[in-house]
Amino acid sequence: MGITSIRITDDMEIPLEALSKKLDRSKNYLINQAIKEFIARQSMEDSRWQDTLEALESIKAGKSIDEEDVNAWLNSWGSADRKSPPES
Repeated sequence: MGITSIRITDDMEIPLEALSKKLDRSKNYLINQAIKEFIARQSMEDSRWQDTLEALESIKAGKSIDEEDVNAWLNSWGSADRKSPPES
């Protein structure tokens, strides 16, 4: 396990200390959890950005589906006459 030191401003130190006592967890644990969640969120945003770029490339290539076709398909869900998903 690596060791990294950080400086925490006073306006963060006081609530961190209070939360640490309230949850009966160390400040180190809380900081590690916050970093872990931040990294996971950043990873998700990167993945969404890649999905967006792929979607834009599909649009540029002319691969799209009309809104009416999508709505007709979605509105058929739960009915006896369920439609197949529209294709581009």
